[in-house]
Amino acid sequence: MLKGHRTWMFENKPVIISTGTIGGPFEANGQIAEDFDLLHEDLWLGQDTYEQAQTVLFEESCQKAIEKAGLQKEDIQFILAGDLINQITCTSFACRTLEAPYLGLFGACSTSMEGLAMGAFIVNGKGAKYVLTGTASHNAAVEKQFRYPTEYGGQKPPTAQWTVTGAGSAILSDQGEGPYVTSATIGKVIDMGLSDPFNMGGAMAPAAVDTIEAHLRDRKIDPSYYDLIVTGDLGEIGHHIALDLLNKHGFSFTKEKFQDCGMMIYRDGQPVLAGASGCGCSATVVYGHLLNRMKKGEFKKMLVVATGALLSPLTFQQNETIPCIAHAVSIEYGGAE
Repeated sequence: MLKGHRTWMFENKPVIISTGTIGGPFEANGQIAEDFDLLHEDLWLGQDTYEQAQTVLFEESCQKAIEKAGLQKEDIQFILAGDLINQITCTSFACRTLEAPYLGLFGACSTSMEGLAMGAFIVNGKGAKYVLTGTASHNAAVEKQFRYPTEYGGQKPPTAQWTVTGAGSAILSDQGEGPYVTSATIGKVIDMGLSDPFNMGGAMAPAAVDTIEAHLRDRKIDPSYYDLIVTGDLGEIGHHIALDLLNKHGFSFTKEKFQDCGMMIYRDGQPVLAGASGCGCSATVVYGHLLNRMKKGEFKKMLVVATGALLSPLTFQQNETIPCIAHAVSIEYGGAE
């Protein structure tokens, strides 16, 4: 059911029956390492290229989610997924082995919640029994495409963020046990004129604010409805900008209630500058760390607002600004109404 202008309400409450999260060596030293299903010791994953390694990351996250759900890959009716690498090739190549009907998505780092929203819409409407959604990123592959190869050792400004080497996938079903998806608000493209690819958080913050405000307005609720509202990968810079904007727009947000996945994954002292970023950031933090906390009873209602910068190497070379988007999905568990 459409509520307001941009929000879907899911009366049948599609269930997240399982997830799979995979990380790299840098993530293994982070503060949520115990919430990954599998951690690798090197960036290559036994492959010849970093792009091939990212393909393996996504394959493994999907396989882990299928295994934990007690399913076979033949049970998956649709895959909704994507990534940042040219023409979402890593995801598409991974889907060669998964052998399920596939809808490729590109929402940059908002892809995790774009896929979850669309998957919930399909399951809620009885379009499928099992839908798999997810995304992945690889630090060296993404840095090479959007900024500079890591081998250059180029110095970065304090606004830069560290691309997560990781993948997160989830399986949605019309029945079963687990957290369930109650609503989704689809973002619109917001461009405030920023053009610095080393300040993604600042560029994406207005899009996150726009989607959060639309979600609250469409559902006619205030922030107190949720125990936690978490953005995808704004990092420290974008997080503070978003918090200031929300409070200036008349919403009451506290630092405890309003958090960011990009500020959760790594430890103090890891050289990540403004925090984590990448498609794998919100995917691994939400499908691993945050859902684990929900299942432990730490909170019942969560709004995840995954943010994405819709630039490409081509647009950067042509001196374009950075259009951004954010998609929000509400997840509830443990006796929530």
